[in-house]
Amino acid sequence: MTQRTFTDEVLDDRTAAILRAKTPAERLAIASGLWEFVAATVRDMARAQHSDWSATELARHVASRMSHGAF
Repeated sequence: MTQRTFTDEVLDDRTAAILRAKTPAERLAIASGLWEFVAATVRDMARAQHSDWSATELARHVASRMSHGAF
């Protein structure tokens, strides 16, 4: 069995072609939008599970989750 590495991600050929055709700024905008979407989702889930948390506690939780616990 071949060991997979990070660069072995599976990506549809059409999607890869579309992304290659984008400028670096466009790809960065896509990545930024995805980051914001995930952060909002993590925040909304935490708020639903911990309705007593303050805005600061929610922000710390989101930062920790988004940084894989490094924050």
